[in-house]
Formats: sequence, C-alpha cells, structure tokens
Amino acid sequence: MAELIIPSLLETLYMVFFSTIFSLLIGFPLGVILVITEKSNIWEKPVLNKILNSVINVLRSFPFIILMIIVFPLSKLIVGQSIGTTATIVPLSIAAAPFVARIIESSLKEVDRGVIELSLSMGATIPEIIFKVLIPEAMPSLILGITMTIINLIGYSAMAGAIGGGGLGNLAIRFGLYGFKTDIMLVSVLVIILLVQGIQYLGNKLSASINKK
Repeated sequence: MAELIIPSLLETLYMVFFSTIFSLLIGFPLGVILVITEKSNIWEKPVLNKILNSVINVLRSFPFIILMIIVFPLSKLIVGQSIGTTATIVPLSIAAAPFVARIIESSLKEVDRGVIELSLSMGATIPEIIFKVLIPEAMPSLILGITMTIINLIGYSAMAGAIGGGGLGNLAIRFGLYGFKTDIMLVSVLVIILLVQGIQYLGNKLSASINKK
C-alpha cells in the first residue's frame, strides 16, 4: 500500500505547494489593494475598489469542480495538458486567489487605524505604510490566513482527484471507490486528515510565536 500512498502524497504536496505560491502572488496584492483603496483610506479609489470586489465575489462563487472544467483550456495552454497533477495547479491557484485576497483584506483591516494615521503624520509614503506598518502589524493574522488557504487547497486537490487531478484524492477515488478497496480509501483520508492537522498546528505555533515578539 505504501507504494501507492507515498507517490500520491508527494503529488498532493506538489500541487498544494505551488498553488499556494501562485495564489499568494495573485491574491496578496489584490487584498492589499482592496484595503488601501477603500473610502477614507490611504489610496482612496472607490471605483477600482468596487470593480475588484465584484470580480473577487464572482470568482469565489464558482464551485471548484466547475471552475476546473472551465479552466481546462487555460491549463493546456500553460502546461501543455488539461488533466494531471501539474495541470491541476492552474485551477487550484485561480480558485484560491480570491479566497487569499479576502483573507489578506480581513487581516490588514485588523491593524489599528491610529498606527496608520501616526505613520502618515510622520510623512510615510504609501509603500512604506504597506510594507513597514500594515503587513508587519498584521503578520500573526496573515499567517493564520495563509494556513487556512493551504488547508483549503488540500481539500480542493482532493476534489480534483475526481476528474484526474492526481494526488490522494485521485487515489481514494480510483482505487478506493471504483476499485472497491476500502482500506486504500480509508488510509488516503487518514493521511489527508493528518496533513491538515499538522499544517494547522504549525500555522498556529508560528502565528503565536510572532505575536509574542
């Protein structure tokens, strides 16, 4: 059984790792822009804010399986194939990006407005406020949000297995469900649960450590 579980686990880690990176590259800037373009904030742009909010809400409303099917042509264009472990990274990243944007937005909004006002009064520029005030002050919350993103991506990657996405989800469906091998399905689910628990534990510890500092 190990010869089936280990490669599938590595596929899941591969998908989740790269989709986390790409979703952060897309979603993190969007989340920052959502915050700073709000009314009465440091870069007030209500029209841009409204457009971004609408786009993110639309993307978040798509069920992942449907989104994955819609993005098949884009996956083929980028990686040369529409199904498989590498191809799944594309819809995973697109699905997680709006979630990341909301997580970042929520975390940055927790920063005390007084700290921002003080920075402005001292002549800080917008980039300085973003990188030296907002992000450092919100770091514990940001880490918890990124942890939540990783956990969601593990769930998405398992769902992707239903349509040839690879990883533990594919193993559970192909061998466990269709192959009537209940033991493989149970072990696959157990590994996913342990993976989620481990990531949540590490995220909590890291957030608490930074919060103390």
